[in-house]
Amino acid sequence: MYKVILIDDEPLARQLLKTFLQAHSQFEVVAECADGFEGFKAIQEHSPDLIFLDVQMPRVSGFEMLELLDKPPSVIFTTAFDEYALKAFEAHAVDYLLKPIGRERFETALQKWLKQATQKPAQAIAPMLEGIVYEGYQHRIVVKDNGTIRIIPAQDILYLEANDDYVKIFTKDGNYLKKSTLSQLEQSLDPEQFVRVHRSYLVPVSQLNRIEPYEKESHIALLHCGSKVMVSKSGMSKLKQLLGW
Repeated sequence: MYKVILIDDEPLARQLLKTFLQAHSQFEVVAECADGFEGFKAIQEHSPDLIFLDVQMPRVSGFEMLELLDKPPSVIFTTAFDEYALKAFEAHAVDYLLKPIGRERFETALQKWLKQATQKPAQAIAPMLEGIVYEGYQHRIVVKDNGTIRIIPAQDILYLEANDDYVKIFTKDGNYLKKSTLSQLEQSLDPEQFVRVHRSYLVPVSQLNRIEPYEKESHIALLHCGSKVMVSKSGMSKLKQLLGW
């Protein structure tokens, strides 16, 4: 028996999926969730084999939820995204159902998953997340903090620092680790507000207090929060261009 979780903010969409799944006795729907926050908790509780996941949802989106999972289950996306946006994960053999969902397309996706059921899910999802092209820039970062979900508004970020396989996010309320690369976060945040001043640092422009020369062609940025971060030659060039120096 395969355990399934349905994560979609539309009750009718979840009901349709349940109806389609009733024709397959080897699948059991163990939970229904209306957003990524509920989905995250349900996945921790039930350890499903497969989830049907909407992309755009309130509170926590589908992509944000996946980023928080250490071992994501297999995913079939249910989404209203157009095909241009879908290309980011279509190439990585993670299937999707474009709304409105038809039974024939549902059966194709389900059979595709059954054939790949022996594959480790994380191997398919991880590269997909790296290739996602978001519509517009993100105004928040979602992190897992001691097993719970914390949403950090972009305006609350003091600076970000690369930390091995993680990024350390500094805020006035504390510091948090997110399993990501600095480059990924740099691409998701507004470049008019955040600047990569060094290979290890991403800084909000609003936090810059002053910049002082350091050794050779590098500098140090003094932030309003009191912290100091290194500024490389290329980082200084970005600052000059952005600030019109």
